[in-house]
Amino acid sequence: MKYAVVTGVSSGLGFATAQLLLESGIHVYGISRTDESKLKDLAKENNVDYIHYPCDLSEKSEVTKTLEKLSDVVNHWTENDQLFVVNNAAVIQPIKPAHTLTQEELAYHYEVNVLAPIQLMNTLLAKSMERNVTFVGLNVTSGAAVNPLFGWSAYCSAKASINMYTKTVAHEQNELQTDNKMIALNPGIMDTNMQAEIRSTDQANFRMVEQFKQYKQQGILSQTEAVASILIDIMTDEANVVNGTIYDVNDYT
Repeated sequence: MKYAVVTGVSSGLGFATAQLLLESGIHVYGISRTDESKLKDLAKENNVDYIHYPCDLSEKSEVTKTLEKLSDVVNHWTENDQLFVVNNAAVIQPIKPAHTLTQEELAYHYEVNVLAPIQLMNTLLAKSMERNVTFVGLNVTSGAAVNPLFGWSAYCSAKASINMYTKTVAHEQNELQTDNKMIALNPGIMDTNMQAEIRSTDQANFRMVEQFKQYKQQGILSQTEAVASILIDIMTDEANVVNGTIYDVNDYT
């Protein structure tokens, strides 16, 4: 059996990814603050399971409880099963110069964008190795991981951290000679709620805001469904997926 854990399933890329996985006959465990009833209906139509875990990734206690529940699920799987994990959920705020950031803002940002994703991957990778379940983890990254932007010190550094985490875990799995994979995907600039947040930012805090408004006006933002399709194609291509690779959606469009 094939299973997938996807974070941020209530909207955007997370929802589109969960939708396509269900249509592909893969059971999905969704993590987000709010549920999306359309996914439950879609699961029924495709004779697969969709289970939602309400969780605020900024709250450590909620993350811990959710991972305990998921670990119990993996305990019933066998070496014939396969697990895909998609770390998609993220926040863009705070957007403002580094010298104006507060400790509280940074703590919230890194909890959601770095600590929770790493904890999720570490826990499910460990359980998969314990049960001898084939594991493929995909972290959604960003071009901001390698391109500094005014006002984005938190987001840029968080995504850079995720990139290096991806490469390091992949290196470890190679050294351990397992078949487990850890990869990342830069999805490019998509038409999502996060983009709307970016466009509403004051120019004093983000000097490229007018350019991002033009992306929307010119209709060059990618649709999440198209990106999700590429994400799934890469992640499920067992013969060709390369451990530790930071993939870029622009290479597939």
